[in-house]
Amino acid sequence: MTKRSDNTKAIDAFIARKAEFDAMLARLQNLSADHFNWAPDEINWGHAGTMAHYAEMLKRITDSAFHEGEFAA
Repeated sequence: MTKRSDNTKAIDAFIARKAEFDAMLARLQNLSADHFNWAPDEINWGHAGTMAHYAEMLKRITDSAFHEGEFAA
């Protein structure tokens, strides 16, 4: 019978990182709900570029998490 090692430290680290992740997601959701603190009459091409950059970074994360795009098997 194979003896299983204690993974308490790994679980603790996972839970801590997940809490950080969840907090970041909540902050992003709030910022998005507030249109990234930009009023419609303030929006310019710089804001559009910033949104494209944010979307690109978020896509890399979702592609990795869901094994899509360059991370597809």
